[in-house]
Amino acid sequence: MAAAGLQLRTLRRLCRVLLFLSQFYILSGGESTDIPPYVMKCPSNGLCSRLPADCVECKTNFSCVYGKPATFDCTVKPSVTCVDQDFRSQKNFIMNMTCRFCWQLPESDYECSNSTSCMTVSCPRQRYTANCTVRDHVHCLGNRTFPKMLYCNWTGGYKWSTALALSITLGGFGADRFYLGQWREGLGKLFSFGGLGIWTLIDVLLIGVGYVGPADGSLYI
Repeated sequence: MAAAGLQLRTLRRLCRVLLFLSQFYILSGGESTDIPPYVMKCPSNGLCSRLPADCVECKTNFSCVYGKPATFDCTVKPSVTCVDQDFRSQKNFIMNMTCRFCWQLPESDYECSNSTSCMTVSCPRQRYTANCTVRDHVHCLGNRTFPKMLYCNWTGGYKWSTALALSITLGGFGADRFYLGQWREGLGKLFSFGGLGIWTLIDVLLIGVGYVGPADGSLYI
């Protein structure tokens, strides 16, 4: 009886030691359980030619002609599974795409950061340096993130229709200017009764044609 209990305690200690060694092996890098972040964008067992750009690596075809269709030799990244037209698993495949660099893509194929520190209504129109990233489903040559000079086009949420309606109905009290964040002009209209109506009429015309905009320099929505 005592011998059986001793064997049981010894077996438990051995299991604890093995569990500790296995955990130590994993934590020390012997076995990685991390999933690469790009795998979340890669549909499993889909067509290799339809995979997003982050899921594949393609060799540059230096003989392609700009703007013309070209073929590129591509390989799927590790942990990505895909198939060919016959539903057979494959790693290497040929992809068809247009020969052009990412910064030459049309604006609809990439997303850029907005700037809220530049004036959208100024002459000449101001530009800012934006960081642009190509959309996942679009394939192109070169870096998928690139800088580009864009016109200031951000909005602070002010509606043109609201500003015009306030100018027509309550413009004599400066409501339109208050709405646009132009407090000094609003107070001026309020205490002058809209410049005896002349200022009110002028503001209706200026807001109607979009000449007067929000004080923060943003665009109407």
